[in-house]
Amino acid sequence: MKRIILKRKRLEAIKRRHPWVFSGAIHAKPDGEPDNGEIVLLVDGDGEVLATGHYANGSIALRLFAFEETKADAAFWIKKIAEAYKHRQAISIGTNAQTTCYRLVHAEGDGLPGLIIDIYGKTAVVQCHSVGMHKIREHISTALQTVLGNKLEAVYDKSAASVGQPYSLSVENQYLFGKSTSQIVKENDCNFYVNWEEGQKTGFFLDQRDNRQLLSRYSEDKTVLNAFSYSGGFSVYALRAGANIVDSVDVSKKAIEWTDQNIELNKSDRGIHKGYAEDVMAFLKNNTRAYDTMVVDPPAFAKNIRKKHNAVQGYKRLNALAISQVAPGGIIFTFSCSQVVDRKLFYDTITAAGIEAGRNVRVIHHLSQPADHPVNLFHPEGSYLKGLVLRVD
Repeated sequence: MKRIILKRKRLEAIKRRHPWVFSGAIHAKPDGEPDNGEIVLLVDGDGEVLATGHYANGSIALRLFAFEETKADAAFWIKKIAEAYKHRQAISIGTNAQTTCYRLVHAEGDGLPGLIIDIYGKTAVVQCHSVGMHKIREHISTALQTVLGNKLEAVYDKSAASVGQPYSLSVENQYLFGKSTSQIVKENDCNFYVNWEEGQKTGFFLDQRDNRQLLSRYSEDKTVLNAFSYSGGFSVYALRAGANIVDSVDVSKKAIEWTDQNIELNKSDRGIHKGYAEDVMAFLKNNTRAYDTMVVDPPAFAKNIRKKHNAVQGYKRLNALAISQVAPGGIIFTFSCSQVVDRKLFYDTITAAGIEAGRNVRVIHHLSQPADHPVNLFHPEGSYLKGLVLRVD
C-alpha cells in the first residue's frame, strides 16, 4: 500500500480518532499519487503507521476505517459488517417481527466511512458515498451474504447519485446479488411499501422511526398536517393513533401515490386522509385550516457549506409560516437533516422564526436519529438529524 505522510501539527486529530483527513493536512506522498479510491497507509514523519483508509481526490483526502495497518481483505470487511450487525442485535433492531427495516451500517458511526447499508426485509440496499467504498462493493456484498445468511435474498447497489462525479458517470445502480424490486416492510407494526430503485435515498427515511412513534402521542382526535410527506411515514402513524384528519403534502406526485398506497396498507376505520401533490410553501400560504399538529420535515436545504446561509433563511421562512398557522395549543414537529446546519444554529433559526411569527413557543422535545444510526464519539458530524417539538400558544 502507498503511504501518505501526515503533517505533524495534525497528529492530534488522528490521536482523537477522527476518521477524516483533509487534503491540507497531508505533508507528502512519498510513493506517488494514489488512485482515487485506493487503500493507503497514513504515517507520521518517522514512518510509523497511524491508520488505513481510502484515498480520494477532494477536500477529504482520506477516510480512515482502521487506526492501524490492515490488509483490508475479504475477511476484514466480513468482520466489520458482523460488528455492525451485532450492534443492531444488541439494540433489538433487525431481530423482531414488528420492525423489519433498519440501518445496518451508518458510515463513520460504524467505522465504515463512506458506506450506508439499509435493510428492507430480505434486501440490503448499499449506498456508497466514497469511491473507495464503491470499488470494494463486491467485498461488501459477499460480507452481507456471509453475515446475514438466509436472512438475505438480494443486495442492491444504489450509489450512482451519491458517489460523486466524475466517477459516478460510469456508475449504474444494479443488483450485486439476487433481485427484488420492492417490498412491504414493517416499522413498529406499521406496513410500508418501499421501492428502493425509484425512491429517494435508499427508498425510505429510516432515521425518523422513533420520531414517527412520538408523533402518535400528539395525534389522537387531532387534525394533522404532514408537510414534505414523501411516502407518508408520519401520516400512517398519525392515523393509526386516532387522528381525525391527516393531510399529506409533497411536491412529488409519485410520493403522494406511495403515501396513498401506505395509507391503504394500514387502513383503519377512523380518520380521513388526503394527499396533495403541491409545493409546501405554496400550500401553506394558501392554507385556511388551523392544524392541531404539524410535521415540517423538509429535504436538506444545504448540502455544502456555501449554501448554509440560504438554507437558514429557508428554514426560518418555512417555520415562521408553520408557527403562525398552527392552532392555539398546537404542536409542531420540525426538522433539519442538513449536516452543515448544526444543532445550535437550527435552534437559533427556529427561535428567529418564532419571533417573526409573534407567538409564544415552548420546546417540549429535542429530537435526533435512532440507535441504528449511531454517531462516532470522535466524529460529531455524524449527528446530522436535528428536530424540535414545539408547543405554540
